[in-house]
Amino acid sequence: MATIPYDDRDGFIWMDGEMLPWRKAKVHFLTHALHYGSGVFEGIRAYNGQPFKLKEHSERLLEGCKIMDMKCPYTADELSVACMEAVKSNNVVNGYIRPLAWRGAEQMGVAAQQTKIHVGIAAWDWGSYFSAEAQEKGITLKTSRWRRPPPDSAPVHAKACGLYMICTISKHESERAGFTDALMLDYRGRVAELTGANFFMVVNGELHTPEADCFLNGITRRTVMDLARQNGIKVVERAIMPEELKTAQECFATGTAAEITPIGKIDEMTYQVGPVTKLLRDAYGTLVRAPLAA
Repeated sequence: MATIPYDDRDGFIWMDGEMLPWRKAKVHFLTHALHYGSGVFEGIRAYNGQPFKLKEHSERLLEGCKIMDMKCPYTADELSVACMEAVKSNNVVNGYIRPLAWRGAEQMGVAAQQTKIHVGIAAWDWGSYFSAEAQEKGITLKTSRWRRPPPDSAPVHAKACGLYMICTISKHESERAGFTDALMLDYRGRVAELTGANFFMVVNGELHTPEADCFLNGITRRTVMDLARQNGIKVVERAIMPEELKTAQECFATGTAAEITPIGKIDEMTYQVGPVTKLLRDAYGTLVRAPLAA
């Protein structure tokens, strides 16, 4: 994690087609997204100066804008080029890229047809999301009291800013209780995801993961499922109830920031960092650091 405030550092942020000094990349107090959560974002990892699955992330940002009734002024290719500009301008080798599209301050109120859709992209060097010890022994999760909403009550398939309010609350509550993160159930009481990562568990050598019908179907999630199949591991997408967690031999989380992170404890249940987790973590590490084809 950063050792200095994110708003006070050297570097540049791409905003609406311009590369601005980091400290001057500001928005107005009446920005619609600040008051009403009308924004969509992405998180992208860069390895050896190259963003991983940049095209997929750019396309998902546009799809999220469409779901949020926001007409993004840039194409997926233009967004990808801008991400590369941000990476190069900040000399990022191994780091993180944060594109964000949001409604501006041109109109105040719930209605926002007159607002301009702004786009910004920041990039900075960033190591592991979780500590080295957590990566070795597994993170700890506390089941949250907050639940992921049903798909007919929120734009659950967009990476929308407002959907993360309950994630922040859940993570804070878990950290105060001595845990690393929170495990979130969905509106039906099924296992869903972490606050910013997807969930997997290993049962008798098979990889089980919740159906992504009310939360984000992560790009890393899909990548790990492909890697599992390539390595002869059966992948099962299904409804997982909390009481089934005790049947798992291994559990891990996946996400752009989290990559593949083992889970060592959920509430009072403990797990080993086992062979399937290690195999997939190694395979993922090899994939993301593979040189680009000429």
